[in-house]
Amino acid sequence: MSTTVEQILKSFDLLPNIEKQHLMRALLLRTSDIDFGPISDDELTMIAEEQFLELDAQEAGNADTESR
Repeated sequence: MSTTVEQILKSFDLLPNIEKQHLMRALLLRTSDIDFGPISDDELTMIAEEQFLELDAQEAGNADTESR
């Protein structure tokens, strides 16, 4: 992934949810004609692992704030 894409993703993470929704809608409309091809099992596994790790981190953060 390029530095530019990483910067865009960091900026995306800072957006309020409603702005994320607007951006995603615009991106989906602009990329609907791109053929991405099939997603491999390895790619799906990597995506799932990243999501689970992120959820674990969020839950750990919530547990810290709830115990205070």
